[in-house]
Amino acid sequence: MSAGFVPPPYPYDRLDACKALADAHPGGAVDLSIGTPVDPPPPAVVAAMAASDAERGYPPSIGTPALRDAVARWMHRRLGVTVPAADVAVCIGTKEFVATLPQWLHLRTPDRDTILYPEVAYPSYEMGAILAGCRPVPVRVDERWRIDLSSIDPDDAARALCLWVNTPGNPAGGLDDLDAAVAWGRAHGVPVFSDECYVEFTWAGERRTILRNGTEGVVAVHSLSKRSNFAGGRVGFYAGDRELVEYLREVRKHVGMMVPGPVQAGAVVALDDDAHVEAQRRTYHARLELGRTVLAALGVEAPMPEGGFYLWVPAPGGDAWALTERLAREAGALVSPGEFYGAAGAGHVRVAMVQPDDRLRLMAERVGVRVPDGA
Repeated sequence: MSAGFVPPPYPYDRLDACKALADAHPGGAVDLSIGTPVDPPPPAVVAAMAASDAERGYPPSIGTPALRDAVARWMHRRLGVTVPAADVAVCIGTKEFVATLPQWLHLRTPDRDTILYPEVAYPSYEMGAILAGCRPVPVRVDERWRIDLSSIDPDDAARALCLWVNTPGNPAGGLDDLDAAVAWGRAHGVPVFSDECYVEFTWAGERRTILRNGTEGVVAVHSLSKRSNFAGGRVGFYAGDRELVEYLREVRKHVGMMVPGPVQAGAVVALDDDAHVEAQRRTYHARLELGRTVLAALGVEAPMPEGGFYLWVPAPGGDAWALTERLAREAGALVSPGEFYGAAGAGHVRVAMVQPDDRLRLMAERVGVRVPDGA
């Protein structure tokens, strides 16, 4: 009898030894290994959930009209695109959307079996393909961590169910050429899905979305987890190509994928408020600069990302695990070796600058960097 599928170890479980080193510091580990928001969502969002009166009935899996309208307003206001609410649907956070998309696309186009995604990327693109019995095929990235479309093998393109781009990228913070991605997808008849969850934290130039090139053959995927410190709400959305969105909306109804009603009410308030996002942008930018200062005190250069709230740090000598251990031992900081995000990331570490300011000051003081209160 064959063993069947055996889930691989969860990457972050491999950090246990380094966590023990970091925990040995007075005050314990400063966990910068996972991008979990720690700042509070706007109070009005919490109040809207409490007063929603949406607890009893089943919420619409495609999203309430109020939420889909709020998405359309947000995309017009912040990204400069007009997308009808009819071409928008919600999801239970974007990780589940990424991880389940391949099986829905394979059902739709059973003669194709390949998921294309950046070779340095969030693991769920690859795992989604594996869980659907499809071929995960990483696509080379260039020296600026942008997807290199010219490297895609024509045979893989002919078998592709979709191409994923992620911009600003996780972990490296690169900004893909979305115009080129749209052109490639349309030329090859391959849907392009653009994971834009960090778009509000774009540092190099303006915020951008793949939908600025029209919606034919493209879908943008967004989340309130990072934008509004709402990861516990598990609410995201996707918008774009009408036929693709309609297909995914209908198939997902059969699985009961529903964002809770009170959360949808809170999401409307979050999307309509930009002030808290601007404040969060300033907070994350300051934390990134502090992280760079801490690493510089250890003789390690960390470039500012083009987007996102992660530092993607070249490890001295290319030894990411040695740098991970050193940061745990000397700074009490827990970070992620780059190999968690693909073999091509093995010479880097990812540092998620998400901890509260007092925890980051503690880390800084451990390496001799003094940070004034309120800085």
